[in-house]
Amino acid sequence: MSDLLKIARRLSWLGVAALATSLFPDARARTAIAGAASTIGRTWAIAEPDALTEIEAKAATLPADMRQAFGPRSKWGALQSASLATAPSDRVRSVVPFYTLDFDITLPDGRTLYPRGFTFNPLTYVKLPQRLFVVHARDLAWALATARSSDFILLSADAGQNADAIALTEKTGRAIYILEQRVKERLGLQVAPVIVQQQGTRLVLTEYGPKSRALPKDAGR
Repeated sequence: MSDLLKIARRLSWLGVAALATSLFPDARARTAIAGAASTIGRTWAIAEPDALTEIEAKAATLPADMRQAFGPRSKWGALQSASLATAPSDRVRSVVPFYTLDFDITLPDGRTLYPRGFTFNPLTYVKLPQRLFVVHARDLAWALATARSSDFILLSADAGQNADAIALTEKTGRAIYILEQRVKERLGLQVAPVIVQQQGTRLVLTEYGPKSRALPKDAGR
């Protein structure tokens, strides 16, 4: 499978997961809705082609080894993680991820609903059901041993050195994502490893120093 197809599958999965989370953040609600679903009235087949099928068809026309066209995967800008310093000690702090609109939101009749510059806290309206584990590659074993199956693991660069998230995903069998610069800024991240989770209308960032992230000798056996 080509590198581009691997990336497409991972991005497609992440998009579906994000959509499901934003629409139905509570797992029990999603289950109840699925169980109560029924068909009423006439239905038609979807005319538009499946997006993933289109990506796969395009990927099939490309070289199996994308390095021939774009060079080593380690140099791809799309796979470069944002860099974080190493947590020197344990620390817990909280962040309110305020967001400011950079455009006007208007109604169909032209009236302004929310003006440019309007600031709000998204956590007032949505719930982050999973935790985010942000780690350097050297602490991936700690994250794998600590994270729940529903948690997301994001890989940060260490002093500008990037690890291959795709290779680590294939090696561990666990989906591993890169930490994007905009996510780093929105969450107010400074060091890794750190666990991010929502509490009320705030994000609680729990940073782990060397002793706290050390694995027992028998971990993973």
